[in-house]
Amino acid sequence: MTPEDTAGSKPVVPTPPRRVRVTAPIAQARRAPGHPVAREIAEQSEVGQVYVRSLIRSQLRLAVVVAVGFLLILLAFPLLIAYVPGLEQAEFLGVPFSWLALGVGVYPIILLSAWLHVRAAARNEARYLDLVNDA
Repeated sequence: MTPEDTAGSKPVVPTPPRRVRVTAPIAQARRAPGHPVAREIAEQSEVGQVYVRSLIRSQLRLAVVVAVGFLLILLAFPLLIAYVPGLEQAEFLGVPFSWLALGVGVYPIILLSAWLHVRAAARNEARYLDLVNDA
């Protein structure tokens, strides 16, 4: 082009290139090669036995705690009747209070203990499954 050709016309502005969005490829997180814990448990290896023993130990500990707590509360009823003056002779609708406490008052405690035990046992198992799946 000569200067005379561009003198009468507008200068040509180059169009910018089309924008392209560049993203990184989606990569899955790679797990380190090894033995999954579920296979260790199925093969009954030492590692699998450690996991299973830990679950059994936690469930046993829970059962002992709930049983001891229930027995302590159960033993509190006769002690309450024996050491609170006048409670031994108290009646409710013609039935001695001690009979009501020992015969009827125990059932809500049984239900509460069972409910707490089932919730805690399910929580222990969920933690165990999380541990097995994460490892």
